[in-house]
Amino acid sequence: MSGRVSLVNDRDQIGALQDLIVEAAEECGYTKSARFALRLAMEEALANAFRHGHKGLPADTTVDVEYAVSDDTIRVAVEDQGPGFTPEAVPDPTLDENLETPGGRGLVLMRAYMTRIAYNDAGNRVEMELRRPESV
Repeated sequence: MSGRVSLVNDRDQIGALQDLIVEAAEECGYTKSARFALRLAMEEALANAFRHGHKGLPADTTVDVEYAVSDDTIRVAVEDQGPGFTPEAVPDPTLDENLETPGGRGLVLMRAYMTRIAYNDAGNRVEMELRRPESV
């Protein structure tokens, strides 16, 4: 299953898309923990797009989401219409000096739960990939 959707910052619309993708992952046999990781990473990517990427933009500005779910790989890309950012410039929230700083935790979670994370040069599109682990 694959698709492309433009979302406004509407909890029901966002939740429906997340449910659709997670249900497709379940149909392909992904584990409960993999589906949890997928949902969390999507939640963080979408929250970042709307909260940070669209800061100062009209409330009805859309975020584009592309997704593809197969038996061995799930890919989700989230692209906002903001100016972008430099991921490497976000302070590491796990370092002692940043523990009380509220930013960067979503990026850490996305990196921890997904197999691969990549940003475009502008920094307004994140591509996430979750590969099914090889069976032992």
